[in-house]
Amino acid sequence: MSAIEPAATEHRHRLLQGMAQAVAKRGYAATTIADIVREAAVSRRTFYEHFGGKAECLVALYEAASHNALQVLRAALGPAQPWDAQVEQALAAYFDCLASNPLLLRTLYVEILGLGPEGLASRRRVNDEIASFMLDVVNGRGKRKPLTPQMALAVVGGINELVLDSLERDRLGQLAELVAPAAQLVRAVTGHPK
Repeated sequence: MSAIEPAATEHRHRLLQGMAQAVAKRGYAATTIADIVREAAVSRRTFYEHFGGKAECLVALYEAASHNALQVLRAALGPAQPWDAQVEQALAAYFDCLASNPLLLRTLYVEILGLGPEGLASRRRVNDEIASFMLDVVNGRGKRKPLTPQMALAVVGGINELVLDSLERDRLGQLAELVAPAAQLVRAVTGHPK
């Protein structure tokens, strides 16, 4: 690994942070490249070495934050625990992760949809990854009825709608209250009633 690669990784990380901060302050539409590079404390040239424009940067931020949330889900599973406990623990960790940065959450759940086809494609990729994770976990346990890809995606969409509803009602501080209905949804779809 050359000395340039760690610097490039650091710059990219700073740009993603800068994008998050700028959009949280101004909204996506009002955010400029100048705002992003100012928040990131890098040059405009550095920005364009990493991204073709602010839409590409927002997509990268969305995907990075979503992958982080998926890692939280993975880490929260305890295979030695009963199924219900695993589901509730993983969902609690996921909602806690989302609630830890309400400005970023609002940006990612709302602003990504404003990008049109590029934002929707990114959202689809992320939702497919989370649904695939769910398929691996549920179908890997073997005792419940197999989960289909369509039903896994329906669960992901349902949980996303619960989060969006909380956003619209300005209840991000109460995301932990979503654990029970989200767990109920997972149990209903997987045929594993409490």
